[in-house]
Amino acid sequence: MSETMISPLQGHLRGNWIRLRTLTALRWMAIVGQVAAITVAQRLYNLELELGLTYLVIGVSVVGNLVAMFVLPENKRLTERENLLTMMFDLIQLSFLLFLTGGLHNPFALLLLAPVTVASSILTLRSTLILGGTSIISATVLMNYHLVLKTNDGLVLMVPDVFLFGTWVAIGIGVIFISIYARRVTQEMNSMSEALQATQMALSREQQLTDLGGVVAAAAHELGTPLATIKLTSGELVEELEDRPDLQEDAQLIREQADRCRDILRSMGRAGKDDLHVRQAPLTSVVRDAAEPHLDRGVEVTFEEHPIEGENPRMPSILRRPEIVHGLRNLVQNAVDFANKRIWVEVSWSGDIINIRITDDGRGFPSDMIGRMGDPFMRRRTTQREKISRPGYEGMGLGLFIAKTLLERSGAELSFFNGRDEYSRESADERKGAIVNVVWKREDIDARNGPNAIQSGFNQPIEI
Repeated sequence: MSETMISPLQGHLRGNWIRLRTLTALRWMAIVGQVAAITVAQRLYNLELELGLTYLVIGVSVVGNLVAMFVLPENKRLTERENLLTMMFDLIQLSFLLFLTGGLHNPFALLLLAPVTVASSILTLRSTLILGGTSIISATVLMNYHLVLKTNDGLVLMVPDVFLFGTWVAIGIGVIFISIYARRVTQEMNSMSEALQATQMALSREQQLTDLGGVVAAAAHELGTPLATIKLTSGELVEELEDRPDLQEDAQLIREQADRCRDILRSMGRAGKDDLHVRQAPLTSVVRDAAEPHLDRGVEVTFEEHPIEGENPRMPSILRRPEIVHGLRNLVQNAVDFANKRIWVEVSWSGDIINIRITDDGRGFPSDMIGRMGDPFMRRRTTQREKISRPGYEGMGLGLFIAKTLLERSGAELSFFNGRDEYSRESADERKGAIVNVVWKREDIDARNGPNAIQSGFNQPIEI
């Protein structure tokens, strides 16, 4: 699966995910909390409050919720603009309520962070900046203009100026820090979720192709005998109808079409018979099968096969799992895309491990990003040379992430480095490009020995 097939959703699309019902439920919770706080402040702490105005401000929220509940559909999903206006309404309502209850002297001024935090998680950067700026402006106004809090005895409740200024600074810093933090964490979670979904789609597609190939292989096998009979019979008819040219031509056509059907079934069966019909294959066969779609793309692909030095075990036969084939295919595709003229696929094994190393002669991984290889949707600036050589290419994140995820699911460990690095053994020859090293414990994918060995027996019929 190409990296460009699936791209991360933009913020304005995520904003359309939020239901009106969710925001109205949160607002009802805020309304209950505001009424409770005012009731406790008045009755328990004997504070003098402008009850008429405070309940009027709260009543505006109540009316807004009732209108939303009875006028709009319950399952309505708000657009980006509607979400922004809804949160702006909540922020302004809270600011008016704080104005009536002491401004920044009121400890509940911390709630000015709430709308900004929610917005940074679901809305675009522009909407988040608008709400964040409004929140900071509100805090600045409330620091200087508000109704003072005082008790029934006339005692004015105020914090020292230094603490008042500290509260304003804390709210400003909180708006900035929490917005950035929440936005980054949410983006990471969304990117990971979408990348995992893309990985699952890739694996599902590979499995479907594998299943289809098995069915085609079975069909080719079953149709082989009747096609051979048709060809034999039509050949005899061609010889017997030499005195009937019109009928001989028809018999010749039947023979040619039987040959054509045989060739079609043979080509279709070749792609799939080893994927499902034969559930295991020699290690090198699986690697070559994974690399096959990229062998004719103008880059020389060299395969090297040998046991690990000091040992001489027999080449293993491994499981033909779709995740292994697709993961290796993505790694070979990435190497071919960035190679100048040649890539090397080195296969080695021992009694304990199986190792596959893919190397190219390109420029290698960017040194500042090599530690992040395999992260989903990783991006970097594309040079003009890359735009010419790889039109439409937007990054190297999703393809490598899919490969890494699929191979790790099969038990592999992946490492990324460059052949030109000081400690790389390839640094002395032309293998100076990117290197991806894939290592399995042999027992994890060995199809003949160990816990995953395939038991011998009769082939089961393929169910269509």
